[in-house]
Amino acid sequence: MSKATEGPERAVNGLLSVAQLLEEPRLARLYTLVLRDGEVTIDDITSELELPRTTAYSDTGTLVDLGVLTRDEDQKTHTYSAVPITLTATLDGNKYTVTPTLIAAFGRSPHDQDLDLLVDKYGRGKLAAALMYAIPYVNGEMSERVAARELDLQYAFGVAVLQALRDVVQEMEPIDPYFEDIQDAHETPPREED
Repeated sequence: MSKATEGPERAVNGLLSVAQLLEEPRLARLYTLVLRDGEVTIDDITSELELPRTTAYSDTGTLVDLGVLTRDEDQKTHTYSAVPITLTATLDGNKYTVTPTLIAAFGRSPHDQDLDLLVDKYGRGKLAAALMYAIPYVNGEMSERVAARELDLQYAFGVAVLQALRDVVQEMEPIDPYFEDIQDAHETPPREED
């Protein structure tokens, strides 16, 4: 590959990798597990995620092909490790960054009723927005009332989503190398009460 095409090609392939992780929750969960644990084997994956062996092999192969996992074949038992990813887009002059924390939240959605309903009813964009408010909520810098109001969700549902995301934020903050790049709700002024 020539140096001239390496940057754009790599950028588009990275975009497509992130898009696929945000399309398939099972792949997002697998990626998050490997990122969290450092190095894992197929046995670790099948045990932790309760996946059939064939599915684990297929999914790790997909993630290796996407470039978000690497496979160490030097040992008899292959080990997998994650490549920390980030995707930053500028839309209408505003910068938005997707990090492993959003991927973890999406991967958790089929296993959490509130996150699943949020994604099903409002989409992955609302999940990203909720994460933006969950961070200051978890850090005690924003009340759940303000965060739920800003998310424009029914209060009880907004609080349930924030509480579900609390676990994601607490788990991912120490392992997501791009955690600080997530847009924080403090960067967006709260809207006025009606």
